[in-house]
Amino acid sequence: LDFNKTGVSLLMAVGIWTIMATAAGGAENVAEHLNTSISDVSEIIYFLIGAMTIVEIVDAHKGFKIVTDIIKTNSRRSLLWVIGFVTFFMSSVLDNLTSTIVMVSLLRKLVSDPEERKLYGAVVVIAANAGGAWTPIGDVTTTMLWMNGNLSTVNTIRDLFLPSVACLVGALAVISPTLSGEIVRPEGQIEQASEEESSDFDTPEEQPSSITSPARSTLVFAVGLSALLSVPVFKTVTGLPPFLGMISGLGTLWLLTDVMHADDDSKSELRASAALSRIDIAGTLFFLGILLSVAGLESAGQLGELAQYLDNHIPSKEIIAMAIGVLSSIVDNVPLVAATLGMYDLEAYPKDSSLWQLVAYCAGVGGSMLVVGSAAGVALMGMEKVDFFWYLKKATLPATVGFLSGAAVYFGTAYLFADKTAQISASLGF
Repeated sequence: LDFNKTGVSLLMAVGIWTIMATAAGGAENVAEHLNTSISDVSEIIYFLIGAMTIVEIVDAHKGFKIVTDIIKTNSRRSLLWVIGFVTFFMSSVLDNLTSTIVMVSLLRKLVSDPEERKLYGAVVVIAANAGGAWTPIGDVTTTMLWMNGNLSTVNTIRDLFLPSVACLVGALAVISPTLSGEIVRPEGQIEQASEEESSDFDTPEEQPSSITSPARSTLVFAVGLSALLSVPVFKTVTGLPPFLGMISGLGTLWLLTDVMHADDDSKSELRASAALSRIDIAGTLFFLGILLSVAGLESAGQLGELAQYLDNHIPSKEIIAMAIGVLSSIVDNVPLVAATLGMYDLEAYPKDSSLWQLVAYCAGVGGSMLVVGSAAGVALMGMEKVDFFWYLKKATLPATVGFLSGAAVYFGTAYLFADKTAQISASLGF
């Protein structure tokens, strides 16, 4: 039997909430939790639909050709490092979900082999999670800690940048020796130069309707990228949920493409309405099922009990933070961090203490160890049909090495920094 994972995830979500309602004595006893969960999950789904549609519009206008043309290398190893670091820095200003969507879309223009593209997609997940951990707007868990007053912007960037880089480098160092030779690009990319020089389409009537001018491609790419980059700015300025910023960007790009192609019916497939019909709805519904399932476990109190158990049985808060990172590869990191915020207060652990920084790093990066551990991984599952066991075999070890490498760098730099601070304080007589 070949069951579609979307159907399984949706049935799992419904099953969890049905069991909860039955155990609670009626649906009215879980209705409030369910409505809250649906509200939270819907924000993410709308965000995802908006981001995917923007990417699809840019893709239809050949906007990503601007980036793919910059990436000249065909070396598998070189491409691995380029993709890793481009994703890393992109995720520091975008969220890891959007970064994954954009980079996987780019990979489809760079790598023709689906199996090979899965491996680069796994690197995108690791890099996106690592890149999101060191800035307050890069990952939802870091954002939670930042907005709650547990972290400050400057200290977070200063103390978590090197560990995040070490995480990425550690993972790439494991994967890189396994690659050799050159990639095979999709036929459209290989033949594009010759097509541009060819006289096969000498008249407008013979031109494919999907072709658009370079100027329009650049404009759509610039507006689409600006729409994505403006989301954290929108949230900071207005205080409104990020999905509204994404919808605002989509609306802007939608109107732009409508005006751009208003007098040309042959370009209807370049409009936003056509792009919306091409996004991966099955993958989005799979995402919905996973998030509702996790929300059900959170509402049942299972995750909070687990965090409390850790607090009672593990005396070291550093080990707890590392354990949260490992657990975040199995379950959603948001409820884990939320539980941590409830377990410890700012009086015992002030702003920018090692506990909060480690939680931000471990919860953000730990999700890379399993494909279901982060929004980026779930998005990869939907976009490239990556299954759990493929990721476990190919990417879990590099992600784990990266996770431990970054933690080692954090402890090392914290020790050196603390030692240096003590020396300065002693010299000043404090």
